[in-house]
Amino acid sequence: MEIKGKIIKKLPLQSGEGRNGNWQRQEYVLEYGDRYPKQMCFSLRGDKIDQYPLEIDQEVVVSFDVESREYNGRYYTNVNAWKVDKADAQPAADAPAAEPRSAFGQPAAPADFSATDDKDDLPF
Repeated sequence: MEIKGKIIKKLPLQSGEGRNGNWQRQEYVLEYGDRYPKQMCFSLRGDKIDQYPLEIDQEVVVSFDVESREYNGRYYTNVNAWKVDKADAQPAADAPAAEPRSAFGQPAAPADFSATDDKDDLPF
Protein backbone atom coordinates (compact mmCIF):
# COMPACT_ATOMS: atom_id res chain seq x y z
CA MET A 1 0.00 0.00 0.00
CA GLU A 2 1.04 3.59 -0.49
CA ILE A 3 0.14 6.86 1.20
CA LYS A 4 1.27 10.47 0.75
CA GLY A 5 1.60 12.89 3.64
CA LYS A 6 3.83 15.01 5.86
CA ILE A 7 6.08 13.78 8.67
CA ILE A 8 4.87 15.57 11.83
CA LYS A 9 6.72 13.63 14.52
CA LYS A 10 9.84 11.47 14.86
CA LEU A 11 9.67 9.15 17.86
CA PRO A 12 12.75 7.96 19.78
CA LEU A 13 14.83 5.20 18.21
CA GLN A 14 14.10 1.80 19.75
CA SER A 15 16.65 -0.99 19.82
CA GLY A 16 17.21 -4.28 21.53
CA GLU A 17 18.47 -7.82 21.26
CA GLY A 18 16.24 -10.67 20.13
CA ARG A 19 16.53 -14.29 19.07
CA ASN A 20 18.00 -13.25 15.72
CA GLY A 21 20.45 -10.66 17.05
CA ASN A 22 20.27 -6.89 17.49
CA TRP A 23 17.35 -4.91 16.07
CA GLN A 24 16.42 -1.25 15.61
CA ARG A 25 13.10 0.44 14.88
CA GLN A 26 12.40 4.11 14.14
CA GLU A 27 8.79 5.28 14.26
CA TYR A 28 7.33 8.36 12.56
CA VAL A 29 3.90 9.99 12.61
CA LEU A 30 2.54 10.88 9.18
CA GLU A 31 -0.32 13.35 8.67
CA TYR A 32 -2.36 12.77 5.51
CA GLY A 33 -5.59 14.02 3.99
CA ASP A 34 -6.56 17.57 3.07
CA ARG A 35 -9.85 18.63 4.54
CA TYR A 36 -9.91 16.34 7.59
CA PRO A 37 -6.28 15.34 8.23
CA LYS A 38 -5.61 12.00 9.85
CA GLN A 39 -2.46 10.63 11.47
CA MET A 40 -0.72 7.29 11.03
CA CYS A 41 2.30 5.94 12.87
CA PHE A 42 4.66 3.83 10.74
CA SER A 43 8.05 2.31 11.39
CA LEU A 44 11.29 1.70 9.55
CA ARG A 45 13.45 -1.20 10.68
CA GLY A 46 17.14 -2.09 10.47
CA ASP A 47 19.11 -0.67 7.54
CA LYS A 48 15.99 1.11 6.16
CA ILE A 49 16.43 3.71 8.94
CA ASP A 50 19.71 4.94 7.42
CA GLN A 51 18.57 4.34 3.84
CA TYR A 52 15.58 6.70 4.22
CA PRO A 53 16.58 9.60 6.55
CA LEU A 54 13.34 11.48 7.29
CA GLU A 55 12.86 14.88 8.89
CA ILE A 56 9.86 16.67 10.41
CA ASP A 57 7.72 18.66 7.89
CA GLN A 58 9.04 16.56 4.98
CA GLU A 59 6.42 15.57 2.36
CA VAL A 60 6.80 11.87 1.54
CA VAL A 61 5.15 8.92 -0.17
CA VAL A 62 5.35 5.85 2.09
CA SER A 63 5.07 2.30 0.73
CA PHE A 64 4.12 -0.03 3.55
CA ASP A 65 2.63 -3.33 4.70
CA VAL A 66 0.14 -3.72 7.52
CA GLU A 67 0.72 -6.69 9.81
CA SER A 68 -1.15 -7.89 12.90
CA ARG A 69 -0.06 -10.48 15.42
CA GLU A 70 -1.71 -12.08 18.42
CA TYR A 71 -0.18 -12.08 21.90
CA ASN A 72 -2.06 -13.33 24.97
CA GLY A 73 -5.44 -13.03 23.27
CA ARG A 74 -4.89 -9.46 22.00
CA TYR A 75 -3.98 -8.34 18.51
CA TYR A 76 -1.29 -5.76 17.80
CA THR A 77 -0.97 -4.05 14.42
CA ASN A 78 2.21 -2.64 12.88
CA VAL A 79 2.56 -0.44 9.81
CA ASN A 80 5.97 -1.41 8.41
CA ALA A 81 7.40 0.87 5.71
CA TRP A 82 9.61 -0.75 3.09
CA LYS A 83 10.19 2.32 0.88
CA VAL A 84 9.91 6.09 1.39
CA ASP A 85 10.17 8.62 -1.44
CA LYS A 86 10.15 12.40 -1.28
CA ALA A 87 6.75 13.65 -2.47
CA ASP A 88 8.24 16.56 -4.43
CA ALA A 89 10.19 14.21 -6.69
CA GLN A 90 8.54 14.62 -10.09
CA PRO A 91 8.67 11.87 -12.73
CA ALA A 92 10.59 12.69 -15.90
CA ALA A 93 8.60 14.47 -18.61
CA ASP A 94 9.04 11.58 -21.03
CA ALA A 95 8.08 8.94 -18.43
CA PRO A 96 4.75 7.24 -19.12
CA ALA A 97 1.87 8.14 -16.85
CA ALA A 98 0.92 5.52 -14.27
CA GLU A 99 -2.02 3.42 -15.31
CA PRO A 100 -5.17 3.58 -13.18
CA ARG A 101 -5.40 0.94 -10.49
CA SER A 102 -8.33 -0.61 -8.66
CA ALA A 103 -8.68 -0.42 -4.88
CA PHE A 104 -6.76 -3.70 -4.64
CA GLY A 105 -3.75 -2.47 -6.65
CA GLN A 106 -4.67 -4.35 -9.84
CA PRO A 107 -4.77 -2.51 -13.16
CA ALA A 108 -8.25 -1.12 -13.69
CA ALA A 109 -10.19 -2.53 -16.63
CA PRO A 110 -10.93 0.10 -19.28
CA ALA A 111 -14.55 1.16 -19.51
CA ASP A 112 -16.41 -0.10 -22.59
CA PHE A 113 -18.52 2.76 -23.94
CA SER A 114 -19.13 1.25 -27.35
CA ALA A 115 -22.79 0.31 -27.61
CA THR A 116 -23.71 -2.25 -30.24
CA ASP A 117 -27.32 -1.14 -30.51
CA ASP A 118 -28.83 2.32 -30.92
CA LYS A 119 -31.43 1.80 -28.20
CA ASP A 120 -31.34 4.50 -25.53
CA ASP A 121 -31.99 2.73 -22.22
CA LEU A 122 -31.64 5.78 -19.98
CA PRO A 123 -34.71 6.31 -17.74
CA PHE A 124 -34.96 10.04 -18.51
